[in-house]
Amino acid sequence: MSTPDITPTVALVHGAFVDASSWNGVIAELKAAGLDVVAPPNLLRGVGVDASYLTGFVAALGRPVVLVGHSYAGAVISQTGSDATNVAGLVYVAAYAPEAGETLGAINARYPDVPLSAALRTFTYTDDLIKQGDPDGLAPVWAALARVHAALAQAAAAALGTSHPDALNWADVARTRYTYLDPGP
Repeated sequence: MSTPDITPTVALVHGAFVDASSWNGVIAELKAAGLDVVAPPNLLRGVGVDASYLTGFVAALGRPVVLVGHSYAGAVISQTGSDATNVAGLVYVAAYAPEAGETLGAINARYPDVPLSAALRTFTYTDDLIKQGDPDGLAPVWAALARVHAALAQAAAAALGTSHPDALNWADVARTRYTYLDPGP
């Protein structure tokens, strides 16, 4: 897509254990700077499914888009950056940037384990557990939210270790389609 006179829309893509609201502060700052910003949901079903969804989302915008990915979303934007014709740039915020065919589990295996890994557990939130100390009577609301978040986290955890982008690796795509910005010292 060749439209240098159009300022790209910034698409903020969240990582695995949060939702799009995690970008709220960034969205406010970018909007205050006059930028068009969207924060689509990341389905957390594996890189292929998530990138396919994101590719359709950015194509439907019909204008240049800069994809910003955090954590797991780095792998997703890598694939979408290769697949979508209107992606003007990729920004990785503490994010995975796998080579083509490289799994996130393989990347993690190259580094010492972190405390978060040992803390990950499948846990079922029950109404009784949440009702303890519920003076406002909001236990049913919190229980419903907890079940949704637990389901999302379990799906994400299952997809993280085995997902990989199928496209050219991000470095090859970057060399052929994008301009590097040197942040300086």
